[in-house]
Amino acid sequence: MPRGRPSPKLAITVDPDVHRRVKEAAGQDHVSVSAWMTQAARAALTVRDGLSAVAEWEAENGPLTETELSEARHRVAAQSGWSTATPA
Repeated sequence: MPRGRPSPKLAITVDPDVHRRVKEAAGQDHVSVSAWMTQAARAALTVRDGLSAVAEWEAENGPLTETELSEARHRVAAQSGWSTATPA
């Protein structure tokens, strides 16, 4: 009997180009494909949770203004190191 909390297995099928890119990305990040996919899934779930929270807030308070959205973009960019510049 395994000790601790063994991770559940998940079998997935992906397009060949996605498979190749995931393997390349995992290699570049020096992690296993499983670790890379777990990190990617966590990130996607975080985005989903955030979008759900915004939708809930807007349902109670009305749509966010352009000013509020711009301020939020700048805060996210500052925390993540992303640029808020629009590509030419």
